[in-house]
Amino acid sequence: MCWSATADLVAGAGITAVGAVAVASAVRRPRTLPLAALPVLLGGHQIIEAEVWHRNGGTGPATVAWAVIALPLLALWVPVAVLCAAPAGARRRLLVPLAAGAATSAALAHTLATRTVMSEIRGHTVGYSLGLPHSELIVAGYLLATIGSLLLAGDRGLVLFGVLVGVGAAVSFTLWRREYISTWCAFAALSSVLLTLWIRRPGPAGTDAAGHPR
Repeated sequence: MCWSATADLVAGAGITAVGAVAVASAVRRPRTLPLAALPVLLGGHQIIEAEVWHRNGGTGPATVAWAVIALPLLALWVPVAVLCAAPAGARRRLLVPLAAGAATSAALAHTLATRTVMSEIRGHTVGYSLGLPHSELIVAGYLLATIGSLLLAGDRGLVLFGVLVGVGAAVSFTLWRREYISTWCAFAALSSVLLTLWIRRPGPAGTDAAGHPR
């Protein structure tokens, strides 16, 4: 999320464009396609939030779409994408964050289907509330599925990506709690560029520049 509708729209368009480059680069490495598409998803997510700003929050379709992407979809998409792209030696341990992501995604999808998600403009941020049951457990599962899968990927580029995402999430959450400017859009943009560079590196996924298995 960014600090205004315009910032969300501009950042979202830029991140989506970077994602398009990543997807085009991943065509020759099909296992990396789900991960390459992540910036496109994040960019679209921010464009949707621009509409939330324009609607002044509330419970409309834009708010629901934002929550569906942010909660159940990303909780499952990220660990699946990392599992597809990671070196073969890391895939067994990645089943743990994948299981956490599947369980967390199911719980979040059920909550979205049975409760009303609300968005509210809070100064320079948008706040979202859903009334999650067992929120601490769900947050732990979400972090294990998303950031945890990257940190366990067994690839230096993906681990660095995971560290960046973790730092960005922590900083953005701290500033959001203070109802100050959210910096998540900047971290999303930087992360998307890093991910695109990883996709475009020499050699197929799971190998070094010479194509040898890692």
